[in-house]
Amino acid sequence: MNMHVVSSFDHTIYLELVITALEEKGIEKDNILAIPLNKRTKERKLFDTIHKSDGVSVFDLGAALAVVFTVFGSSYGFIAEWGPILWGLIGAGFGFTVGFIIDILINKAKKKHEIKKGKSTEVFVVVSCNDANQVEIVERLLWEHFALGVTKLGG
Repeated sequence: MNMHVVSSFDHTIYLELVITALEEKGIEKDNILAIPLNKRTKERKLFDTIHKSDGVSVFDLGAALAVVFTVFGSSYGFIAEWGPILWGLIGAGFGFTVGFIIDILINKAKKKHEIKKGKSTEVFVVVSCNDANQVEIVERLLWEHFALGVTKLGG
């Protein structure tokens, strides 16, 4: 019965500690495989397409502020010279522009923060085990060393 225990770790000292602990428990180096993932080399695009989306929207705040400024512009447009429709459109344009600029600045600040923080990638650790007792030991060690996730394959 050959089973595999797969786990993921952040690239930290705990990864080295768990590999050492596994070796101390009698698991050979040939049965431990650590696979680091590559970092994204391309910049994320600011605008999404209809086919791809990263879940970050730069239009939400703009749309919300457009509604707010449209209401204010229309309301005060009844007393102003150009009328409520024109002031509503001016308010919508102004609100959308302000919200759009704020969202872009926030997204750029987040991107700079991720770069400064040095966001590292995950590392997958695959351990081949010979029996069920060894699987339980490996699984317990992985969880004790702060694995992000653990699963068993086979057997």
